[in-house]
Amino acid sequence: MNFLTKLGIQLHTIRWVLTWKKHNNHYPSPAPENPKFMTAWQAVELIKDGAVVGTSGIGGNQRCSLMYWAMRDRYRAEGHPRNLTVVCVGGQGGRGKVPGTLEELGVEGLQTCMIAGHIETYKAQMRLADAGKLELQCLPQGTLTLLLKAQGEGRNYVINETGIGTFMDPRTGRGTPVVPTDAKQYVEVLEDGRFNYTLPLIDVAVFNAPAADRKGNIYSKNCSVICESLELVRAARRNGGKVIVNVGCMVDEGYDDIFIPAEDVDAVVYWPGAEQTATIKHRKYWDCFTLDSKTSEAEGLARQKIINDFLGITPRRKPADAVLARLATRIFVDLARKGDHVDIGVGLPEEVSRLLHESGVMDELVMINESGVFGGVAAPGIFFGAAINPKEIVSSAEAFERVYQRLDWAILGALQTDESGNVNVSKRGEGAINYVGPGGFIDLVANAKSLLFCSAWGEGARIELGEGEVRVAERGKPKFIKEVDEITFNGQEALKQGKTVVYVTHVGAFRLTERGMELIYVMPGVDVQRDILDACPMGIVLPESGAPQTVPESVITGRDFRLALRAADET
Repeated sequence: MNFLTKLGIQLHTIRWVLTWKKHNNHYPSPAPENPKFMTAWQAVELIKDGAVVGTSGIGGNQRCSLMYWAMRDRYRAEGHPRNLTVVCVGGQGGRGKVPGTLEELGVEGLQTCMIAGHIETYKAQMRLADAGKLELQCLPQGTLTLLLKAQGEGRNYVINETGIGTFMDPRTGRGTPVVPTDAKQYVEVLEDGRFNYTLPLIDVAVFNAPAADRKGNIYSKNCSVICESLELVRAARRNGGKVIVNVGCMVDEGYDDIFIPAEDVDAVVYWPGAEQTATIKHRKYWDCFTLDSKTSEAEGLARQKIINDFLGITPRRKPADAVLARLATRIFVDLARKGDHVDIGVGLPEEVSRLLHESGVMDELVMINESGVFGGVAAPGIFFGAAINPKEIVSSAEAFERVYQRLDWAILGALQTDESGNVNVSKRGEGAINYVGPGGFIDLVANAKSLLFCSAWGEGARIELGEGEVRVAERGKPKFIKEVDEITFNGQEALKQGKTVVYVTHVGAFRLTERGMELIYVMPGVDVQRDILDACPMGIVLPESGAPQTVPESVITGRDFRLALRAADET
């Protein structure tokens, strides 16, 4: 990519930041002859006090910004709508920094309950919850999408085994309420040990879509995701509720296959500022995020990287992180087979994804994306949930149905790990303000046959590299401990089910066995006694042979680091 193109993308991002609060709740209807077309201000009248409002989207994708602003502004002006329950699946907040997200609804009295799969991006709501002014509920993201689908089919429950032995299990944890802990429980244990999950009935569906024609038909062409849009429409319709769609383009009838017919839409809100994904408007969409992209994969990856780097969204990885990622990728390739179905999470696992892509190994796998975007290369940072040059875009509910049908591997991150093999990804500290939520993690670990967790060895640890060696300069706060603060993954349940579970760190790798957490690999230069056994509160066992394998030099240096998957029938 040349200098001028890079500069143009940086200027594009600067313009977005300088204007990201600009909006017009009264932007005029482009089709005054059709009463379905309304301003955002008018559409808010369809939302009654106490309504359950369902939204669609993930990360910076499919944000229905104008409607969020209009709901907030009309509440401040008139006191209505009030006491809303908001149901959202993916993390659609702005971490207290980016405007135009669901955080606009985090106003005392406007919203009094939030039900979500991923919590930590909603700082406004988290502060209200800490102050005792908002009920915060958390459900597994995949199960939540399936509940939305179930409502559209006339059922308000999903029965599964997702969450056994975790905080979601009322027998061992608190269940769905985050705060207050005595709030309504949306999961119950059945006599056969399975869980029955429920959800309040959706009254109003509010979401963003690329385009509408003058009749009010909605089109999804050139979207980056569709997430829960279809499930929300069907749920609201089944429940006798309303459907409000914010679009960024007006097109002629027949522009594409109709995504949602006009008869299923109560209000179309046109606004030219509606976004395909963060920084990018529907009317100036980037085709690298769409089906049938004409942009090369390399250019698409470079474009999103420039924006993420410029905004400081994507973590800047250190050389030691590359070593961890190479070890994780090497272990994965040694154990996996061609054709395996694989989901890769955010954080350090993204580095594994990068190596699999660059090596060509990813082309021999079936990559699962919980947002419903398949094929291409998963996009990180503010674009998380989208992909560069995707091959298929389906609903998130369909994506999780595929996960429940088959998932061979999940490669995920970890906040804490303990000597029972349990992992915490959902809780950073006390109070709602420190809550993360599991996202799709619990659904993924419940269904994956094999699991590979990538984690820093210590919080704030300093790991240095020498020639072919790794040195622990500062241990930091241990992340491998006696007992995790919250069980998001239950290691002993995984063992009962015969799952393969591996944990990769900067100092080496562990495998969960009946004997305990077994150290199977150690980085050259790391002293097992001093840097691992003495430094770690977690109980650790050594292999029955007496010593773990030493990580190959190619993993440390990256030289001659090659990857090749074995065939499905190869031992």
